[in-house]
Amino acid sequence: MSLITYQEARPWARSIQEKVVKRQMPPWHIDRNIGINKFKDDPSLTDAEIATISAWVEHGSPEGSPADMPPARQFTDLDKWHMGKPDVVVSMSKPYVLRAKGGDEYYDVDVDPGFTEDMYVQAVETKPDSGYKVVHHCTANLVEDPVDDPVGLFLNEYAVGKNADVFPSNSGRLIKAGAKIHFNIHLHPDGVETPVQMSLALKLYPRGFVPKYVAFTQHMGDAADLDLPAGQVTRSDGYFRLPRAAVLTAFQPHFHFRGKAQCMEAIYPDVRADSARPGPARSETLSCVSDYQFGWSITYNYADEVSPLLPAGTVIHVTTWHDNSDRNPHNPNPKNWVGSGQRTNDEMGFAWVSLFYLDQADYQQRLEARKSRTSELRP
Repeated sequence: MSLITYQEARPWARSIQEKVVKRQMPPWHIDRNIGINKFKDDPSLTDAEIATISAWVEHGSPEGSPADMPPARQFTDLDKWHMGKPDVVVSMSKPYVLRAKGGDEYYDVDVDPGFTEDMYVQAVETKPDSGYKVVHHCTANLVEDPVDDPVGLFLNEYAVGKNADVFPSNSGRLIKAGAKIHFNIHLHPDGVETPVQMSLALKLYPRGFVPKYVAFTQHMGDAADLDLPAGQVTRSDGYFRLPRAAVLTAFQPHFHFRGKAQCMEAIYPDVRADSARPGPARSETLSCVSDYQFGWSITYNYADEVSPLLPAGTVIHVTTWHDNSDRNPHNPNPKNWVGSGQRTNDEMGFAWVSLFYLDQADYQQRLEARKSRTSELRP
């Protein structure tokens, strides 16, 4: 629904109150009581703003003076990019027309961004130009050698409600000269023949600038062979061991219809492993999405000063909950068993995690600097 004018918003007053009080809107579903809670571009309302909206509803949602109304926002094509105005937009040359009915389809196409020299990316975002309703997801890969590796290296992903991947200063993704962008689009017909066209937006470092760190994004904690009985909430666990010291820069849970919650935990290596009494492993919950809302595949980009700084050997433990019951309003059929699969009606459970690796000297330097800042903040 549109909320541009008072007349459009007024019928939804009670729904607006409910969504903002539950912090479901604006969409930002990180649990504020667990783990890290400082992020880039957090759109959350303050407690005072929520109280103002709630009081407005409780007092009958009055219009106020029309003379005080600010001008209506004017939207442009650039408003679809969460990261702001991109430097380069790479688009399919023509739409793929999805048939009206049938099973899920996958469409693959390569697009040449025209880079004649190596470029580093500060931020990246993928979006449909058309066909939002039928695009389940789209991955964008970098194809550097179409003969030996026609699939390429993962660059970015679009899923419904997805925002941008924004890399910390002095880190970024490398796109080599001559590399192609490979779009792999997962499509689900919805009864109407639909043209689908995807675009990838890039913010670039200046020509010739080489950031110190090469950032990337990958799966962590995949819950394989999901077994989701009808009518139940099911927990799954997955793990990933960091081969080197690393800085985690972003966290994004990924589910289909039945996603309920996900937490990411760091299990630290035992520095006393050679001791006769090594003791229990130290662990720390980094982030949780405790009330996942289907339709918002949000990337939570950590603020630089609180990004998890983890030693080599740390195990990333991802705990995922699926709700296959009738209490889940997004569940298309709570009477059916559900397993793992690519289709929209199947399920997945993993975290997209962005990170960059450090050498040991860099890790130690960052660790000491962070300890120093923490000490300064203590009363």
